[in-house]
Amino acid sequence: MDARALVTAARVARLATAGPEGHPHLVPIVFALAGDVLYTCVDDKPKTTRRLRRLRNIEGNPHVTVLVDHYEEDWTHLWWVRLDGTATVHDPRSAVGTAGLDALAVKYAQYRAARPAGPVLRIADLRWRSWSA
Repeated sequence: MDARALVTAARVARLATAGPEGHPHLVPIVFALAGDVLYTCVDDKPKTTRRLRRLRNIEGNPHVTVLVDHYEEDWTHLWWVRLDGTATVHDPRSAVGTAGLDALAVKYAQYRAARPAGPVLRIADLRWRSWSA
């Protein structure tokens, strides 16, 4: 199994953060892998607030996990890749934010058509774990 190729090609993942009490918080994300860094952002899909729990959690505890997986009824094709890393939040107009949005725009036509205005998450110091059937 080529974990990097599977992650690079995947269209969606789940981002896990933890709040100050240690309670987990899990959300689906779109993402782009650029070298040894993973980027995601707060996009323009409807949200109840722009002060999202994932952002507050990262401010207090930057340790995150991203899970990319594949399921189908033929269990011989199952796989998952878990990326543990350290997240930082960046303004989309900063150098890091621009790099992240550029990487996301290469992967997703939606971001080429309408560049998100929300914060960009940069996840670095990636530790890879994987499994496949």
